[in-house]
Amino acid sequence: MLRYALKRLLSLIASLAVASLVIFLVVEVAPGDPASFMLGVNAQADTVAALQAELGLDQGKLARYLSWAAGMLGGDFGTSYTYRTPVAGMIADRLWVSLPLALYALTLSTLIAFPAGIYAAARRGKPGDMAVIGATQLGVAVPNFWFAMMLVLIFAINLRWFGAGGFPGWEAGLCAGVHALTLPAIALALPQAAILTRVMRSALLDILGEDFMRTARAKGLSRRQALWRHGVRNALIPVLTIIGLQFSFLLAGAIIIEQVFYLPGLGRLVFQAISSRDLIVVESVVMLLVFAVITVNFLVDLAYALVDPRLRSRT
Repeated sequence: MLRYALKRLLSLIASLAVASLVIFLVVEVAPGDPASFMLGVNAQADTVAALQAELGLDQGKLARYLSWAAGMLGGDFGTSYTYRTPVAGMIADRLWVSLPLALYALTLSTLIAFPAGIYAAARRGKPGDMAVIGATQLGVAVPNFWFAMMLVLIFAINLRWFGAGGFPGWEAGLCAGVHALTLPAIALALPQAAILTRVMRSALLDILGEDFMRTARAKGLSRRQALWRHGVRNALIPVLTIIGLQFSFLLAGAIIIEQVFYLPGLGRLVFQAISSRDLIVVESVVMLLVFAVITVNFLVDLAYALVDPRLRSRT
């Protein structure tokens, strides 16, 4: 297991190195100069040049990349061009909103999807299975931003159970923070729960047709006992893949939901940084999100090896 983990760790490091180079090059070739954008179209050339020198934009791209990459290794993401504050502090403040939101939504989607997928697989072709399939089709079809606005309309405006948006900060208390993130988490979780339910159902149905499941039934286990003792564990590999991808999506792809609920998260930070041509913030946040995606995939690979030890001998 240790050898397997080391190989995956080396792959993670190589992926991060390539990703950092790609992110830097893609952001740097985007049209527009941050100094010119900040000073306006009527700025004098010498003023723009002075600001470029102050921001370090007068250096070559290779020197800037090496400086940025070396800084990230030491936890220094640079200084925001727009706000003139350390990027690491800005990311940390926003991460304490986006990360709990992603974990909250992932927990909700998993708690919904696992029992729903198992229930549907155990009742294949019956009315309960058809009801779950219909619900998942609806969940996949409905856009999450529209669903988010319906949640605001019903639970914030009409029933007044929740606020329509904003985040009070964790200093206001755990309950207040969780309460503010509940509607956004539900808006993010239900579409993901629909996808995960369908994957769980399909994986279990495939497992139920395997020879070892028939052998378990022949040895005297009931259909439910065989399902829980042997089926669920063997169906976890594709499910773990989707869970890993969903967490990455929930962390990096919640820009629209954060805009709907006015949440000061990473998605909104990236949107604002792109609008103001704050390249150092864009590069650092995107690199952090890529790091999260690659790390989650690394952890999913390790979970694969724990669930199915045969995978360790194949690498």
